[in-house]
Amino acid sequence: MFTHKSQIRVRYAETDQMGYVYYGNYAMYYEVARVEAFRFLGFPYKDLEEREGILMPVLEMQTRYIKPALYDDLLSVHLSIREFPEVRIAFEYEIFNQKQEKVNTGKTTLVFIEKQRNKILRCPEKLKSLLEPYFG
Repeated sequence: MFTHKSQIRVRYAETDQMGYVYYGNYAMYYEVARVEAFRFLGFPYKDLEEREGILMPVLEMQTRYIKPALYDDLLSVHLSIREFPEVRIAFEYEIFNQKQEKVNTGKTTLVFIEKQRNKILRCPEKLKSLLEPYFG
């Protein structure tokens, strides 16, 4: 299993009238965590798209709001990939505030698409080789 942690500071513009993080911003937090996890692996999204010609659209997203995150909270987004990717890749998220209180959980499933032909692909070999050590 691959895991990675990212930190995000809640900006004022990300909050609603109640001072809570607006619910739609959690999808952005998930994306930040995915991008940073791939960068950590040595395979930035930019390379995936520009060099490899592969896009990764979101197929499904689930989220659960546990308690509000607030303006200026320092959030830790814990990402995990529990299953080795083939055609789809599933990311699970747990978001904690600076008090280590869980505020949100989620899951996204993405697919690999060949940019030129808009066809579904298997997971790129380069990404597989970078993830293999985490799946023993």
